[in-house]
Amino acid sequence: MTGQYQHNIDAKGRLFIPAKLREELGETFYVTMGTDRCLSVYSDASWAKFTEKFESLPYTKTKAMRPLFANAAKCEPDAQGRILIPQKLRVYADLHKDVVVIGVSNRAEIWNADAWRAVEEEELNPENLAAVMEELGF
Repeated sequence: MTGQYQHNIDAKGRLFIPAKLREELGETFYVTMGTDRCLSVYSDASWAKFTEKFESLPYTKTKAMRPLFANAAKCEPDAQGRILIPQKLRVYADLHKDVVVIGVSNRAEIWNADAWRAVEEEELNPENLAAVMEELGF
């Protein structure tokens, strides 16, 4: 998945998921806590792979991930392409009105718009990009 999309969460906690991302995510997908206080959105297939890898970890490592599974929400977009983001997840990611939905390889992420701008300012520089490209062998 790729791209960056500016959207608003409405008063009921619903968020429009861009059509391009909905096509890649499928009819049903999972929203849960992500790193850096954003939300991660997985397709059914990606969630199944994630769960399978999780189940192969030793118990001592899985304990820290309990909240991720406990707060995951299975979502199906409504006719307008919106999903309801549970209150607890909105609080976790500090989502109020302005949000950014981004594509990140095998998942999407939902960010507080101000937090995303700060991440871009911090991470989007030639040195960081060069280091990542080098690590990937490019």
